[in-house]
Amino acid sequence: MGDLGDEHLARMTTARTRELGHELHLARKRANLKATAVAEELGWSPGKLSKLERGWRQTSEWDYGTLLGKLGVDPQTRARIHRIAAEQDIGHFIRAHNGRLSDNLLCLMIHEKAALTMAVYEPMVIPGLLQTSAYAKAMISMSGEDPLEDIDFCTAARMDRQSILTGSSAPEAVFYIHEAALQAVVGSAEIMHDQLMRLTFMCEWSHLSPRVIPRSAPGHPSLRGPFNLMTFGRPVKPVSYTETDTATLFIEEEQAITTYQRKKNALARLALDAEQSRSVFAQWADVYDRRGDRDDQGSDLA
Repeated sequence: MGDLGDEHLARMTTARTRELGHELHLARKRANLKATAVAEELGWSPGKLSKLERGWRQTSEWDYGTLLGKLGVDPQTRARIHRIAAEQDIGHFIRAHNGRLSDNLLCLMIHEKAALTMAVYEPMVIPGLLQTSAYAKAMISMSGEDPLEDIDFCTAARMDRQSILTGSSAPEAVFYIHEAALQAVVGSAEIMHDQLMRLTFMCEWSHLSPRVIPRSAPGHPSLRGPFNLMTFGRPVKPVSYTETDTATLFIEEEQAITTYQRKKNALARLALDAEQSRSVFAQWADVYDRRGDRDDQGSDLA
């Protein structure tokens, strides 16, 4: 059989199969086995295992079971992989957070890391990929239900995730942030000042463009819900995800992606340009700096 063309591969690979492939790749790495040796012992061609781990193909439930047995996979991982393999590709799927945050979802991490472009919208909070450690920790601890070690773990995971925005392979990323998110105090005036200063400095980063949607912007349906729309190199199709409190919805169905592309275009029209956005971030940083000074003076007088 000859090499598969881009169009054929595009029909075969999906966000789900790529997640499944990465799970298999991680399982083999944990077993400290080389792909060629595993394929040979199973009587497979080297290309079969390679395509499975890259998400370019699927196989039978029997083959998955045989492979996982060879890799000595633990029962929990085995059940998770079989569950992913059994899912149907219908253009969208849900991944539960299982008591943690979306930052730890494998499907989220592998797609953000591979993205060439990214368009993100948040109406009420600073996007997780742009948060300072203090802002993130204050956000995560607001529920009051998590023990300190879980808060620290989740905060560290969010900070680690932000590494995708730096380096030569960083995506061309635009973040649309409603001004309401700049007004909503998370933690303290000091935390907000530092967060707004970080956004101000981020306006100078290459590949990154934080944009403000001002309070004066007219109402529009696109302002309702957050999303992240990612594009990739051929033949991988765009993927969008939307996070809820307990689960994240991943979407790649063509008509739905068109809806998110229109949403992105509408937000671009509503948003301030890069220099205007930088000015708004700096102004709000100054507001919180002065508010913090007043709080300090009040403490001195107490």
